[in-house]
Amino acid sequence: MTLTDRIKQQIKSLPVPLQAEVLDFVGYLLARTERREESDWSDLSLSLAMRDMEDEDEPLYTPADVKITFR
Repeated sequence: MTLTDRIKQQIKSLPVPLQAEVLDFVGYLLARTERREESDWSDLSLSLAMRDMEDEDEPLYTPADVKITFR
């Protein structure tokens, strides 16, 4: 019996309200997986954009350079 079959069998034995909770949890897991994949792509994009910039001088900013402050 495959893992999918075992999951299906156990879900069928749950009351309908708990089956709905399982479905919600699966949706949460899928959304979390998508966010991780998007984050991985974002990190890759940033690293490629910053490629070969390690030796560049960074600008030095002071609080006097700040034009707008929020409180």
